[in-house]
Amino acid sequence: MKELILKTENINETHALGEKIGRAAERNMVFTLEGDLGAGKTTLTQGIAKGLDIKRNITSPTFTILKVYQGRMPLYHIDAYRLEGIVQDLGFDELMDDDGLTVIEWSQFVPSLIPDEHMTVSIRLLEGDQREFTFTAYGSQYEKLLEEIA
Repeated sequence: MKELILKTENINETHALGEKIGRAAERNMVFTLEGDLGAGKTTLTQGIAKGLDIKRNITSPTFTILKVYQGRMPLYHIDAYRLEGIVQDLGFDELMDDDGLTVIEWSQFVPSLIPDEHMTVSIRLLEGDQREFTFTAYGSQYEKLLEEIA
């Protein structure tokens, strides 16, 4: 397990950080995003999508739970907020084996879905539009990614 803490001053820097992550990401990676409402989970995902060469507008999948975007690899954007306590198989684990990148917001509500190797991104609101990102890498490919974005 390896950790990296980065700060952004505004939305543009958060997008740029996400884009850097998207450019360095590899197929079958899973990122879990943690943070309060409005912390910047979807904003970071928008940057990741840009780094994956996705042209579509990225919005929160709060009401649809899953949105799929096509770029140089698929982006599976899951919002698990409304899945707390649901035990039925929704097929999300199959997506993670489908050569795309999976981003899960509110992953604490679907702990059984998270593979042993993944990246946890905890986002903390600071003053104004400032954010603090704590990246925790579980697995060597994620540790390598941290070195690339540091």
